Amino acid sequence: MDLHLEDKVFIVTGGLKGIGRSIALQLAREGARVVVISRDSKGTAEAAFREDIEKITTAYDIYLLDLSQTDKIAPIIDEVYSTYGHIDGIVNNAGVNDNKDLESTSWRDFEASLHTNLTHYYETVHAAVAYLKESKGAVLNIASKTALTGQGKTSAYAAAKGAILGLTREWAAALVHDEVRVNAIVVAESWTPLYADWIKTFGDEDAQQARLSVITDRIPLGHRMTSPDEIADTAAFLLSDRASHTTAQWVVVDGGYIHLDRALD
Repeated sequence: MDLHLEDKVFIVTGGLKGIGRSIALQLAREGARVVVISRDSKGTAEAAFREDIEKITTAYDIYLLDLSQTDKIAPIIDEVYSTYGHIDGIVNNAGVNDNKDLESTSWRDFEASLHTNLTHYYETVHAAVAYLKESKGAVLNIASKTALTGQGKTSAYAAAKGAILGLTREWAAALVHDEVRVNAIVVAESWTPLYADWIKTFGDEDAQQARLSVITDRIPLGHRMTSPDEIADTAAFLLSDRASHTTAQWVVVDGGYIHLDRALD
């Protein structure tokens, strides 16, 4: 299916690694021009991303930025528009589950976590909204199951992701008369570099595998994690005019984990 994304311009935050990386690469495969805004804390992600995307296209841009430096986002958005004359979509993806729990997290650390995981979602769309109205573009917010199920030890991250789902419907309502569509993908268990780092905290290889088995045994469809590429396929569709009458939706791509796991017990 042709998604009609040829020469469209999409900004993807957190696009050098994990889910954002897969979305950026899939959009490039569909002929879109991808602009990644992302940090590269270890100094290796950018080179790896360039190697992979250049197998697909040379029509891409990278801006290295820690998105918690919020005031630096709008100038990038404006520069992208000035360069290409249009912005057709925003993918808000960057964030980290920092395990700021209820018992031990001060309100200051709670607010700092919200800033890291939520504020840049708002500012990126705020800075681009006039351009999205002009192009009748689309916004895609990447959210998390923690907003719907809780996790038990990540109050700040769950709060941020819950707010992202709320903003998805708020922005869809605010922009509906401008024909700007706004949707979210809810991610549950997907194997990313951050997820791999988390699994390593459980001990040696046997302990890690045991923990993984506990998780994947609860995923109804195939008893396996969702791949970032599967999320990227859904993302590309939602950003395209093939989803032209889809807005304000929380699309759960998780192998049935959230909706079927408990029903099948």
